[in-house]
Amino acid sequence: MRLFGAPATPADRPTDAERIRSILTAAHSMTVVTDGLRSEVRHLDGSDPMGRLHLHPAEPGGESEYRPSIRLEFTDIAPTPVRDRVRARVTVLGRLLTPLSDLAEGSGADSTCMEFDRAVLETPEGLSHVGLEELDASCPDPLSPYEAGMLTHLLDDHHDLVTLLLRLVRPLPAAAVLRALPVAMDRYGITLRLEARRGHRDVRLPFPSPLDDVEQAGTQIQALFSAARRSSHRNTLPA
Repeated sequence: MRLFGAPATPADRPTDAERIRSILTAAHSMTVVTDGLRSEVRHLDGSDPMGRLHLHPAEPGGESEYRPSIRLEFTDIAPTPVRDRVRARVTVLGRLLTPLSDLAEGSGADSTCMEFDRAVLETPEGLSHVGLEELDASCPDPLSPYEAGMLTHLLDDHHDLVTLLLRLVRPLPAAAVLRALPVAMDRYGITLRLEARRGHRDVRLPFPSPLDDVEQAGTQIQALFSAARRSSHRNTLPA
């Protein structure tokens, strides 16, 4: 039997490559660093910026040719007003093979090529490095384009149901919970941030089964609410 709020297993959460692809898909801006110069690219409109790049594996002997280094930086910010809103940072490293102008202007042209080095995912749990083959084989989470709207709707219009989900949290919080806010949602479940007077912790509440499509989200979320109503455990918040 799977315990709610228990440490997530690999089957209960996205892989690092999937998380990177999801962050890129939902990104509305990025920082581009090349030859030491930084520029901000905004209004990505939820389109995966990797679609504007041809990613190539590093070629032996390529070091003999001058190829400007490129660094793409993305910051994953929680859409709800939790403490420490930065959920993750993604850095894509490599070298430019063709001019950067099309990517920087957001034209969507296919003329920007990048020799891929690695992608780095930084989370509160640490750093992980993802290679090109793993990144190419992964897909963004089906909820990633909709996550922000779904979480803010849940918090703004159904906060009582967020409190209800506390009945599923195991183990009990060691300190009194001042606030419980939804901080993330993916195809595997919802993550709540439990804020105490000093510090906070995140707990994952897995869906009965992973989603394949955003249309399945309502049924799975309702399943969590139903499980919470059946639970005898109650963890109350101050009014």
